[in-house]
Amino acid sequence: MTLLGRILRNRRAGETHTAWNLPTLQGPEQLTLTSQDFGDGDTMPLKHCAKQIGGADLSPHLAWTPPPPGTAQLLLVVEDIDVPIPRPAVHCLALIDPATGHLEPGALAARQPGSGVRVLRSTIGRGYHGPAPIKGHGPHRYVFQLFALAAAVDSGPGTTPVDRARPRALLPAITAPVLARDRLTGVYER
Repeated sequence: MTLLGRILRNRRAGETHTAWNLPTLQGPEQLTLTSQDFGDGDTMPLKHCAKQIGGADLSPHLAWTPPPPGTAQLLLVVEDIDVPIPRPAVHCLALIDPATGHLEPGALAARQPGSGVRVLRSTIGRGYHGPAPIKGHGPHRYVFQLFALAAAVDSGPGTTPVDRARPRALLPAITAPVLARDRLTGVYER
């Protein structure tokens, strides 16, 4: 696996196609997103990584400043922007009640999400999927992006229920204005 990582070392999705850069998710950066588990740009602890590399697939603690008045729903998107494919891999996609001010570790679990959390489909599956970068590929950045939306996300593109919509179809179809947003980046390398 290390050889594959070295071969693909210069192939990375990059930030161009992240949720952050979608025209539909532009808005003022008035939220502050933090974690007790890592700082912005810091290494994520192993317990938040995927089970196949020795982690627990435990979503990290996340907290944010109060969203602006009129926020109907929060949207959380976690993307690996260094995966060696054309677009970032969505590791978690969730809708959160705006009255929720933080998420405890494990609140993004598919089977038992935290109170006020609705986990959606991601690139990998449903719920939080921790880092598991290719060995030898170098550091991967996992961008936790939080958006305060003025209206709830009720359905995906066309008539697809939001719970079944694929992230790459759902995210550009969001029409609710973004009232505030912020992001936090964790790093992991094998």
